[in-house]
Amino acid sequence: MSMTKLFSPGPVMVKDNVRRALLHYDICHRSHEFEEMFVDTQAKILKLFNADDSYYSVIVSGSGTSANETVLSSLFQEGDKVLLIRNGVFGERLLEIITKYQIPLVDLSFPWATEPDMAVVEKALAENPDVKVVAMVFHETSTSMINPVHAVGELCKKYGKIFSVDCVSAAGGQHIDVVDNNIAICTSVGGKCVGAFPGSAYVCARKDLLESITAEQCKNVYLNLYKHYHTAVDSHQTPNTPNVNLFWPLNVALTNIIDETLDARIARYQRCAKIIRDGVKALGCRFLIDEDKAANTVTSVFLPAGIGAQDFIDEMEKRGYTFYIGKGDYGKQGMIQIANMGEIYEQDCRNMLEVFEVVLNKMKK
Repeated sequence: MSMTKLFSPGPVMVKDNVRRALLHYDICHRSHEFEEMFVDTQAKILKLFNADDSYYSVIVSGSGTSANETVLSSLFQEGDKVLLIRNGVFGERLLEIITKYQIPLVDLSFPWATEPDMAVVEKALAENPDVKVVAMVFHETSTSMINPVHAVGELCKKYGKIFSVDCVSAAGGQHIDVVDNNIAICTSVGGKCVGAFPGSAYVCARKDLLESITAEQCKNVYLNLYKHYHTAVDSHQTPNTPNVNLFWPLNVALTNIIDETLDARIARYQRCAKIIRDGVKALGCRFLIDEDKAANTVTSVFLPAGIGAQDFIDEMEKRGYTFYIGKGDYGKQGMIQIANMGEIYEQDCRNMLEVFEVVLNKMKK
């Protein structure tokens, strides 16, 4: 049996009780038992975002991208425009969805690993009064940058815009607070910081926004926010057959966060990230972005000169540790990504660094 440690930003290591939840006895999604678990899971999702009773959550069977597509294919009526702020791969994923659904777009593209300029954002909002929605990524996983969500939320409040945020790699790992950040709608998935499995995505949104969506404006059959919302409200179910077997682990993983407390979970992630960053820096590696702008759960690091990123990853995997190679040209420049999402603890990070040093020294020869 493989004992590989996943230091990768999804899928992640899961707690034993989450894994055991996959073995839950067979259940019909049209049963009262499912409905009770569904409602309980919805309430726990709201806690991730520090949402008050003006928010509601729905669960979508699919990856984080499925939740983002549910939102972006459902929010717009004819002629509505979106302003997209992007600075990495997952901002570009939002662009791909927006383009596919032919939504009128104001595209604010910033260089990867560069913080969006608020003066540029405000100028675009002032010059485009017909923009309905502002969209961006909270944790741009491709660089590990935390974007200035609060500042953009303040601009959305000032200009009366709906703020839609991809929180796929942030929920459970960062303090999000949808109320304080003026986030109207956001998305995430179980298989990242929450510590569940891929395929259990969800949307958290203000109820007034969800109530305003019409059946006609939704452009997707399965990823349809109108259907998901009204089916959940009316019957505590999903509009189509969901991945029932993944609902149970998601519920257990959310319960684990409540038991640990979200503050304690985030503090643990911060301690692990510091151990990793101090360790790789001491071994001669450099970071893509400043540590004060980096997420609590992903470290983007360039290996010392002359060491190929994929070769290093392959050597680490032989020794039981899985990393990601840098996206785009970063991988060619020797960048890898080390994540500490899910069931990763301080000693796991120290153990990994010992192997990291051995492999580095071997490859330098």
